[in-house]
Amino acid sequence: MRGKAIHYGWIIVALGFLSVLGAHGFGRFAYSLVLRDMKLSLDLTYAQMGDIASANFIGYLALATIGGALASKYGSRRVISISAMVMGVTMILTGLSRSYFEVLVLRFLTGLGNGSTYLPSMALPSIWFALKYRGRATGYVSAGIGVGFALAGVLVPPILALYAPEGWRYVWFYLGSALIAISIVDLIFLRNRPEDLGLKPVGFEESTLSPSPSSSSSLRWGLVYKSKEVWFVGLVYFMYGFSYIIYVTFFAAYLEDVFGWSKALASSLWFMVGILSIFSGVIWGWVSDVLGRKYGMCLAYLVLASSYLLFAIALPPYGLYVSALVFGLTAWSIPTVAVVAAADYVSSELRSAAAGFVTFFFGVGQVLGPKVAGHVIDVIGFPPAFIIATLASLVGAFGSLLLKKPRKG
Repeated sequence: MRGKAIHYGWIIVALGFLSVLGAHGFGRFAYSLVLRDMKLSLDLTYAQMGDIASANFIGYLALATIGGALASKYGSRRVISISAMVMGVTMILTGLSRSYFEVLVLRFLTGLGNGSTYLPSMALPSIWFALKYRGRATGYVSAGIGVGFALAGVLVPPILALYAPEGWRYVWFYLGSALIAISIVDLIFLRNRPEDLGLKPVGFEESTLSPSPSSSSSLRWGLVYKSKEVWFVGLVYFMYGFSYIIYVTFFAAYLEDVFGWSKALASSLWFMVGILSIFSGVIWGWVSDVLGRKYGMCLAYLVLASSYLLFAIALPPYGLYVSALVFGLTAWSIPTVAVVAAADYVSSELRSAAAGFVTFFFGVGQVLGPKVAGHVIDVIGFPPAFIIATLASLVGAFGSLLLKKPRKG
């Protein structure tokens, strides 16, 4: 007797996982591990390094905002594969850069590719899965962030050591090549909708799913941009973008500059965060399916706030470790729940667009976070920057409680 065939939706989840791994794990979070080496090699300040991070997030913001809409109109397969290729090429070029301005421009361009790779990838489960499974499926995709995060912690330090003092350049060469490989895999195997293969979404039930329009010409974008609920999800999501990026951008530099940690020790803690964060999206996606989006987001924000506060005050002897542990287990909770929450308020053909719209607010937070924190660190030090992140996360927790319950669909 033949076993039941695997629904292609799970292949889509695996491809989304791989794309998110490259886009965020390699394209974004590796920057924290090479930040100090780039700073010394190019003779830059922390304010300038913060500005470079902000340029990357401006690029991310520019295309994440419309990336979902582009995926809805032109197809996730085309948008994700092209965007991953752009990331790969610009990361390699970053390794060849010789000045602050060159790095600034190239990190901006990498951010463009990041925005239109990550967001449509995270929105794939909302297209391929019924409502009751979306949180968990999106959690599996977001686990790619943690795996990429952890892999960066393993791969980057030996590359830096092997090619010192210019090892950071080779980091971008290798990771950029990986993004190019991922773009090719996406182009070959990704499919836009279950209907393209004659399938229904995973968990499909006639009584709970509304029919979707047969063509993209019938898309009604105004239903996304006029939705008060989607707007509010975006405002809540802003607080995560602003707060978490302060933590991850200056994580290694804080440990090395303030506490005198070696690069290897700082990277090992980074690796631990990455390993733990693999499960964060799955855990919190499940929590949001059980408790509801608003309670899941509120709880996640409170846990994240405790992590930032512990990092700021660094209580001996284990405060830094506990902070990393708590952050790792909650790291990608808000992106998982926020994308699903926004998608819950609209019909299936507009879910990528809704996810892209709320990511605009997330992106604004990411632009402002490193810029504010970099200047704060140059003037008064690291701890106040992490206190600012704590306060922003608490605001996000309060805002989450005001989210409305979506209709079934």
